[in-house]
Amino acid sequence: MVLGAGAVASLLLILFIFIGVAVIFSFIPVGLWISALAAGVKVGIFTLIGMRLRRVPPAQIVNPMIKADKAGIGISVNQLEAHYLAGGNVDRVVNALIAAERAAIPLPFERAAAIDLAGRDVFQAVQMSVNPRVLETPLVSAVAKDGIEVKVIARVTVRANIDRLVGGAGEETILARVGEGVVTTVGSADSHKHVLENPDLISRTVLSKGLDAGTAFEILSIDIADVDVGRNIGAQLQTDQAEADKRIAQAKAEERRAMAVAREQEMKASVEEMRAQVVKSEAQVPLAMADALRQGNLGVMDYYNLQNLLSDTQMRETLSRVGRNKEDEGPVNAPK
Repeated sequence: MVLGAGAVASLLLILFIFIGVAVIFSFIPVGLWISALAAGVKVGIFTLIGMRLRRVPPAQIVNPMIKADKAGIGISVNQLEAHYLAGGNVDRVVNALIAAERAAIPLPFERAAAIDLAGRDVFQAVQMSVNPRVLETPLVSAVAKDGIEVKVIARVTVRANIDRLVGGAGEETILARVGEGVVTTVGSADSHKHVLENPDLISRTVLSKGLDAGTAFEILSIDIADVDVGRNIGAQLQTDQAEADKRIAQAKAEERRAMAVAREQEMKASVEEMRAQVVKSEAQVPLAMADALRQGNLGVMDYYNLQNLLSDTQMRETLSRVGRNKEDEGPVNAPK
């Protein structure tokens, strides 16, 4: 069946009307506006349209506002929208305000928004104010005055301080300060036994130092979870020092030995030099005798007498050496 031109025009008109209504309802959150009216929250339809134009999701503004209104917290649409445009989490801020209201914690919207924009989880901070968190320090090694190492693990109970969340130090600072306090307390103890007998001395001393100053937390208690005895650091240091002293002494002794060896070699060289000078002087004797013979200062018979004297002296030395060797060998007929 072929439709007429009027029927086709009617169908196109209905189609255009349907598309227009769909576009309007998709752009204008009518359902959200009805939900706000049903909850007793006054949000104008034009306000919702303005949110669309400012590219603000109306649901992320209206739903937290309904939640806050039911909790009895007065917040305007402009405050929530401004916080969203600033990059904040509107739903988390409203949840934090509701939790603070139930816990009787004074928390204005401006402070909650500032905490959220500072990058901290304001809702978690409120929960931490109601239910304190326990932080456990890593194993802290400290040495008492007697040289014994003491290993300590502490648990720190902290509560969030809403007033110092903006600009306050975090959990790492708390743990670092507690570790520093443990090292100072153990290091000032005369004996490690005193620390083992009174572990609460560490917690009392550390807690009295006011370690939560300038942080976003308030320290409620510091409890010692574990205390162990480690190495004898003092004895080990003394052993290392003695080993170092021994090596130094050995090096100095080796230096003295090398100097003595060098001195010995110098003396041997000096002896050889003196012997060379003696040989050189002895070499001058024949020349002097020849010169004396030429000049008539020494006669031929004198020379022969001198030679006989030298031969006789050499013979006596030879005979003395032979007699000495026989005495060393012992009697000939000695039993063997």
